[in-house]
Amino acid sequence: TMPEPGSHEFTVRDSQTVYAGAILALRVDEVTMPGETTARREVVEKHGAVAVVARNAAGEIALLSQYRHPIGRRLLEMPAGLLDGGPEETPLQAAQRELAEEAGLAAASWHTLVDLDSSPGFTDEAVRVLLAEELSAADTGEQVHEEADLVLTWRSLDDAVAAVFAGEIVNAIAVAGILAAAALDRGAAGAGARRAPDAPWTDRPRRFDARG
Repeated sequence: TMPEPGSHEFTVRDSQTVYAGAILALRVDEVTMPGETTARREVVEKHGAVAVVARNAAGEIALLSQYRHPIGRRLLEMPAGLLDGGPEETPLQAAQRELAEEAGLAAASWHTLVDLDSSPGFTDEAVRVLLAEELSAADTGEQVHEEADLVLTWRSLDDAVAAVFAGEIVNAIAVAGILAAAALDRGAAGAGARRAPDAPWTDRPRRFDARG
């Protein structure tokens, strides 16, 4: 008999790693389904990631033009990067590092803005977007590869929102961060209480980190 919808326990009968690389792994799980059947599910494991809505005293946010090879062009994005500093690295520490390395900025005020499960149909990748304010200059260090080509620009939040709806800003993390910051400014329901930068993060990925 079929269980009541919402009550089935999806357990893994078998799991095989198909590929394990530098920034992701692909595994195939055999998962129990309602009705005593199983189905194969391909899962891309990744590090967690962080992104930063860095807002200056004038209310402008930092945006980076960065080449993204899978897309084949430069995209307007926020400072962001992987939680690849080891299992003990906190999202705040990673965000501080990425903000300095990519934008040459530090911040005295930090809050969690939104948490995102990037594409949960096939990957466990999750991103924490933090709001950084009270900005100051920081040393970027040596930039290599795509980061050596970064261009930093500043946009008012209203201009950034308009760029989202015009299709100019399409990076999903940037879209979420910009719209969340705009909702915060406008006092949208539920947006008034700022979460701490170390607030609980239910879906922070751990599987890829555990591979060592």
